[in-house]
Amino acid sequence: MRRASGLIHALFLPALLAAQDGRQVTDKALRDAGQTAGEWLTHGRDYAETRFSPLNSINAGNVKRLGLAWSFDMETTRGLEATPLVAEGVIYATGSWSVVYALDARTGEQRWRWDPEVDRAYGRRACCDVVNRGVALFDGKVFAGIIDGRLAALDAATGQPLWQVQTTDRSQPYTITGAPRVVKGKVIIGNGGAEYGVRGYVSAYEAATGKLAWRFYTVPGDPSKPFESPAMERAAKTWTGEWWKGGGGGTPWDSFAYDPAADLLYVGTGNGAPWDRNLRSPQGGDNLYLSSILALRPDSGELVWHYQTTPGDSWDYTAVQQMILADIEIGGKRRQVLMQAPKNGFFYVLDRRTGELLSADPFVKVTWATKVDMATGRPVETREARYEQGMQLLWPGPSGGHNWHSMSYHPRTGLVYIPAQEEPFPYLRDPNFTRRKEAWNLGIANAVLAIDEPPPGSPAFLLAWDPVARKERWRVPYKTIANGGTLATAGGLVFQGTADGRFIAYDAAKGEKLWEVSLGTGVMAAPITYQLGGRQYVSVLAGWGGAQSLVVGNNATGAYKAPGRLWTFTLDSGKPVVPVKGQQRPALTAIDGTPDPAQVKKGLEFYGANCAVCHGLAASSGGSIADLRYSAPSVLQDYRGIVLEGDYVKLGMPSFKGMLTAEEVDAIRAFVLSQRAKLLKASASRR
Repeated sequence: MRRASGLIHALFLPALLAAQDGRQVTDKALRDAGQTAGEWLTHGRDYAETRFSPLNSINAGNVKRLGLAWSFDMETTRGLEATPLVAEGVIYATGSWSVVYALDARTGEQRWRWDPEVDRAYGRRACCDVVNRGVALFDGKVFAGIIDGRLAALDAATGQPLWQVQTTDRSQPYTITGAPRVVKGKVIIGNGGAEYGVRGYVSAYEAATGKLAWRFYTVPGDPSKPFESPAMERAAKTWTGEWWKGGGGGTPWDSFAYDPAADLLYVGTGNGAPWDRNLRSPQGGDNLYLSSILALRPDSGELVWHYQTTPGDSWDYTAVQQMILADIEIGGKRRQVLMQAPKNGFFYVLDRRTGELLSADPFVKVTWATKVDMATGRPVETREARYEQGMQLLWPGPSGGHNWHSMSYHPRTGLVYIPAQEEPFPYLRDPNFTRRKEAWNLGIANAVLAIDEPPPGSPAFLLAWDPVARKERWRVPYKTIANGGTLATAGGLVFQGTADGRFIAYDAAKGEKLWEVSLGTGVMAAPITYQLGGRQYVSVLAGWGGAQSLVVGNNATGAYKAPGRLWTFTLDSGKPVVPVKGQQRPALTAIDGTPDPAQVKKGLEFYGANCAVCHGLAASSGGSIADLRYSAPSVLQDYRGIVLEGDYVKLGMPSFKGMLTAEEVDAIRAFVLSQRAKLLKASASRR
């Protein structure tokens, strides 16, 4: 593992910076990124977001010779989800809390590091950990979205801030975790926070100055006020009640793509706030533009067309998942298409010029709908889908058949490689729902969110999907859930990392495993590949955390608070890979006294409403954030001080003063102690 001081001899500094200031990343360079074999200039490698590389020096015949070129410690034990970018011999990556790094792509030596110094208390507003999925490059600048809603432009050579703008209202619980894109000299950025009750929008800022160019809201606001656009006026007709008081949701927190020929920017939008449509829009309605694909003009933000994957979404079936643009043959005709595998479990192929639906087929187990009606483009819902008569176990759950973990498209095999999963969820409406500030507002019963036992790891698999034949070609099953994104290469390979800490290369045509290495901690991010001096490299960030570590429990990776790293491999390096090691778990000792069952039951509700989002279902986190069952006795004695008085704010644990009472905190403590007792009992039975 390498760490560098970042010092460069002054004699060579001017020439080095001139060569590495990123000014060659121009508008033309981004349009032609798909043909720039040796670099990785934008999030999905090209505007079409294919994540396909034409490099083939590493191929199915020699991939077994891959070894470690270098690794870099990302200074965090929280989740790493970024796709690194590579330009002019420099690799740019982000870590938790939106920290940005620039490294020598050949050696891993640090060039610079920029910390936006986010107030750690802001972590309470992050629904799914304080993660970041990467940066954008353009005209000598590095653009980074910050978890607290800022957008920053950094000097690519030095990391010094050139401008910063606040893209959100700081009085509302917005976040940014997604990677920006640059299109026609404008920086495109979305936001998150639907669960907390915000109104989604996508913004475009001038790359040179940070001036706001345009903003497109994804759901309508208060209809008593002027609508921002004709699109919002049309959308308002599909909502009922007083939806705007809960924000509405629709946050575009991840996916974008761009077609230069059509001059269309594609934006994926998120779920409603709250989840249950009957609570946000009591008389029904499609609730545009939730869970939709939008085609906008990048110069103005004008809506050209939309397609809604899940009308009236009640399940957190976002459509922010990656969109891939490709030209494929359908019915004997060459079609320019957009492909997406959103959370709802159907694989969609649309005409990207018009939004016409060409196909929609289930790629995972789906029980909320029987099919998508090709005449109307709407899903045909099952009787139990809306969970109006009580709890319903539905597939997929809110983790989706496919989530943010990037898929890739190989134009030579014609296959899309999807990190798929089949995790159900017991949907149950909260009969006592009331909106709360600075808290999740799902409309789902809190007991469901806490649950008394952690769910088993659900089946996940790498799926090779044929969008022309509209069927699966092969799959690789895993025993884990929510594995990493994929990379396809002209060497006939597909790379993917797993939640249990492996990094694997497969034959792109057959799915046969050709190479594997253990990294010691979960891999959620997507790999990249690049070339320097005629040598091909493959890089991936490994760092267990994010939403998946809150759901799967303790033993997903076998590494507790393991350090995250950026790993880079090349052929015949001769360097061994030494997996990272996590910390020793705290001692688990018995606590005197037996919690009162009535207090435990109340604690289950309060835990689900306030704590499960960070500390995991059944008080069983994956270890990147504290597993409360292992709390030291001194921590358990100081629950009121920690939760209400902010004793741990500097560690990222916010105060809940004004949101919880002392008695409610005591009930949460009782629930945690009950889960600790179960763990002790289970440990004793194994001895």
